[in-house]
Amino acid sequence: MQRLLVIFLFACLYFHGSNLSAQVFKDSVIVKKTSPADTSKEQSSKKKFNPRTATLRSAILPGWGQIYNKKYWKLPLVYGGLGTTAYVFFYNIKTYKLLRQAYILKLDRDPLNDSLIDSRFRQLSAPSIRSNRDLFRQNIDYSVLFFILFWGLNVVDATVDAQLKGFDVNDNLSLQFHPGYSPMANTTGLSLVFDIHSRKPKTGK
Repeated sequence: MQRLLVIFLFACLYFHGSNLSAQVFKDSVIVKKTSPADTSKEQSSKKKFNPRTATLRSAILPGWGQIYNKKYWKLPLVYGGLGTTAYVFFYNIKTYKLLRQAYILKLDRDPLNDSLIDSRFRQLSAPSIRSNRDLFRQNIDYSVLFFILFWGLNVVDATVDAQLKGFDVNDNLSLQFHPGYSPMANTTGLSLVFDIHSRKPKTGK
């Protein structure tokens, strides 16, 4: 169960990181020439999707920030991760209490009390029960840690999504690859060419 939780966490981190890396790469290589109309549009978009608002909402209630960003498809991921970690936490708590009781009953050396031990642990020795008890006590701490990590990932995801809403790539940008000779490198290869031009106003015929 702990392995499934770790796999789910890394899958969410990989998926979110891939989207973020792609957006960061796009933002780092594109040079944008803005006009007053584009600036006004960008400011309106940033005002509509405020990262601070998304952060606060996600911190208060998981998934609220995703709803604010209109990323409804992420809600199953958010509640799936938090629900899984919550289930693991309560499972570990319940098992730990049973093992603790079983260990106490084993130490009293009264055969009549063995019937009070959970059937899963009845045949185990006292040292074995104690070892499993300590293991589940440790698992409780891990499940709490994973729950906090998923909650934090939910906040980070909502914040980043709101931030990326402010980026706008319009038709004034073009990115092309051109083969050619480079005098500086003294070699032939591909060149990455950015074409920044203003949109020509349409004239009536």
